[in-house]
Amino acid sequence: MANAENPIHMLVLASGNAGKLRELTRMLEPLGWTVRPQSEWVETEAVEDGLSFIENALIKARHASRLSGLPALGDDSGLVVDALQGGPGIYSSRFAGEPSNDGANNRKLIAALEGVPQAERGAHFYCAMALVRRPDDPAPLLATGKWRGRILEKPAGEGGFGYDPLFWVPSQGCSSAELPADLKNRLSHRGQALSAMIEQVRSELAD
Repeated sequence: MANAENPIHMLVLASGNAGKLRELTRMLEPLGWTVRPQSEWVETEAVEDGLSFIENALIKARHASRLSGLPALGDDSGLVVDALQGGPGIYSSRFAGEPSNDGANNRKLIAALEGVPQAERGAHFYCAMALVRRPDDPAPLLATGKWRGRILEKPAGEGGFGYDPLFWVPSQGCSSAELPADLKNRLSHRGQALSAMIEQVRSELAD
């Protein structure tokens, strides 16, 4: 962390997902941090062989920090569907196989839930974030967020990415893909996790 006025001069985002990078960059803009994607240093992403969201987030953060020599933020998120016993979970981005394809993932989810009644289509998005100051940081900052909703029978909306067109947000009466970007960023699992992460950074500076 650089100094009290600007704790992180430059932060590397450990992701190659264009939609995720757009969301995180937009949410971090008010902090005045210089945010860079890890693709500026390397094209290959970390091997996500953890068994949980938090393990994979930390793997990504350490990988990006090691390559760039800078503090790095790793995030791992996915969709947890009640009727699928928690699936696709950590395999959300590659639910329909490699390479990752949002359309194919959504089609597979619709097929997997065919015939499941509305009352049993509950789900939540989950996000885990890890921020490391250096690759071997022994005390990384960790934060999580959860966003409850249910899965629609067909896509609705053109915004967002991933499973957003199938994720119904009861409090807003629309899908995640139909929400304005700023509102989605405040409500979402990723927004919740990032807000908690920012509070941790500020708390660390006050110690």
